[in-house]
Amino acid sequence: MSPTLSHWHTWREIHAQPAIWTSWGAALPVADLRAWIAAQNADEIWFCGAGSSAYIGEMIVAGLEGHPGPRLRAIASTDLVARPHAYLAGRNPLVVSFGRSGNSTESIGTLDALDALAPDAPRLNITCNAKGTLATRLRATDRAIILPEATHDAGFAMTSSLSTMLLTALALFDAPCDVPARFTALADQLTALLPRLASIADTAAMPERIVFVGSGPLAFAARESALKVMELTAGIVPALWDSCLGFRHGPKSFVRDATDIIVLTSPDRHAALYDADLVTELRSQFPASRVTAIGPGGDLDIAMPYGAAWGAPLAIALAQILAVVWSDRLGLNVDDPFSGQGTLSRVVSGVKLYPVSP
Repeated sequence: MSPTLSHWHTWREIHAQPAIWTSWGAALPVADLRAWIAAQNADEIWFCGAGSSAYIGEMIVAGLEGHPGPRLRAIASTDLVARPHAYLAGRNPLVVSFGRSGNSTESIGTLDALDALAPDAPRLNITCNAKGTLATRLRATDRAIILPEATHDAGFAMTSSLSTMLLTALALFDAPCDVPARFTALADQLTALLPRLASIADTAAMPERIVFVGSGPLAFAARESALKVMELTAGIVPALWDSCLGFRHGPKSFVRDATDIIVLTSPDRHAALYDADLVTELRSQFPASRVTAIGPGGDLDIAMPYGAAWGAPLAIALAQILAVVWSDRLGLNVDDPFSGQGTLSRVVSGVKLYPVSP
């Protein structure tokens, strides 16, 4: 861990992830929770959250696409709260809500909407704050998974909270596996990877702008990566995300000479062919830009033997590290880049909730 950055909560929280995953993998009551989920007999399972918590659901649904079982949907709580009748009228899904604090306006608004329009819908809340609304506003039939306190990031950016909530949900909704062994294996990978990422960030010039692209779950890992850079640099480094195939359809116009392009390469053999073609194309078309492939077979080779959704936290770690290094280099408060501005806060506030009529 860099001695010049270790005074930031965010830097320490990124590096705490391997230990958190190992201990939590051993403690998570997987069999009990999977039995409860199965007993709900839901024909649809919704993954809800705002911001990074919404991207968790996107990664899960993309990663489990085509798997047998109930239909899986990722529905951002920001969408659900704005148009509750459009989503909930006549439906009775199992609703899985993610929230670091569990106190965001949209987390509360989702519970309000469910109370009004789908009171019989089962709820599973996954949160990092034992005192938050998602942990405490429970009916007798609901379940809450409260992650270790260490995941309740003190910094502005979601880091260990996002990765641990994602892995927790995958342990419950993907095919059964030896969860302690898998969490430990991922932790060992990240432990080995973090010094390499720090070295890359220390020597990398800050770009004018940056792009992250990927396929399937890694497209949404790219979305989270772009958000981390924009958040921690307070928008000074503009960031874009897209899918590997979607990027050519207009968004590629974002690239200028001093643009970094990070391609998150997929462990899916078919998707990887398109990832490789895009890397080749971008290096030819934008020789002044740094184009880096991260993932299986990439410039930074990260194995993803359990699939892209499970490998997403490893890929996202690069953006977490880059964002902290660049934020610090810009002289910002890494743990609160918008300090004094009053425009963004760690827990979104200032959103007025309107009553939901049945």
